[in-house]
Amino acid sequence: MTAAQPPVSVVIATCDRPGKLERAVRAVLAQDYAGSVQCLVVYDGVEVRPLAVDVPPGRELVHLANARTKGLPGGRNTGCDAATGELLAFCDDDDCWQPDKLRRQVEALRADPDGTAVTCGVRLAGPGIDRDRPGPTRPVTLDDLLADRIMEVHPSTLLVPRSTVAAAGPVDEDIPGGYAEDYEWLLRIAALGPIAVVPAPLVVVEWHGGSFFFGRWTTIVEALRYLLDRHPEFARSKHGTARIRGQIAFALAASGRRREALRELRTVARLNPAEKRIAATMPVLAGLVSGERVLALAQSRGRGV
Repeated sequence: MTAAQPPVSVVIATCDRPGKLERAVRAVLAQDYAGSVQCLVVYDGVEVRPLAVDVPPGRELVHLANARTKGLPGGRNTGCDAATGELLAFCDDDDCWQPDKLRRQVEALRADPDGTAVTCGVRLAGPGIDRDRPGPTRPVTLDDLLADRIMEVHPSTLLVPRSTVAAAGPVDEDIPGGYAEDYEWLLRIAALGPIAVVPAPLVVVEWHGGSFFFGRWTTIVEALRYLLDRHPEFARSKHGTARIRGQIAFALAASGRRREALRELRTVARLNPAEKRIAATMPVLAGLVSGERVLALAQSRGRGV
């Protein structure tokens, strides 16, 4: 970083959720960070709506329309194209930063000038859940992310130097449906070097037990197969490959594609007999429960499938 308090640009891509969006923007603008902060709100598929929020000195609020591919990846890339900060961050429009997030993360990057990025912990908050997940206590490597999609390395937690963004490339706008676009981008960032961690819950993630992709099983299958093709390094992680193919098997079973699901499960069992998605998929295959029900149960406990 070239300055003690480098300017930061924060991209919030949104379909416009009044109330939640304003809350997210206010939290970005209210950071106790001494450097300048630019907040770019990118509207995707809806009219640009200037927000009635106070903009303190040293802060800038920019409203944009998605000028790239419709969807979250295009919205995030539109914001990155217009950003002026030396450091870049994303925030989902229903998440909320704690006031000290940027300050503590910039301090972590300053302690490691060659760091590729820095993340932090999260607090899951929603109906029936209020749980801190502080995150890893050491830097996160590519091998870590191949083995496990670490929840705390979340789009709303990451702070990334521009040099890392330039080397990793933009968010992938070709991944089917935009599903897992954040994970795919993280793999490219981690391939450049370890991601530092501030092990404190500095982002409140709204956990409402639902998702834009809830029940969109075909999109999930296509996106996860795309992910495996795009990242051949999964071949060095049996557990990571079993995890992704277990998710594919579950989505196939949930969509009624039983033969394909069974083929995937056999591969998963060879790679990792203890993979938990085998047990999650079998009752769906047997018709004992729907995929939506299993997923809803997992999400009620702050997890996915």
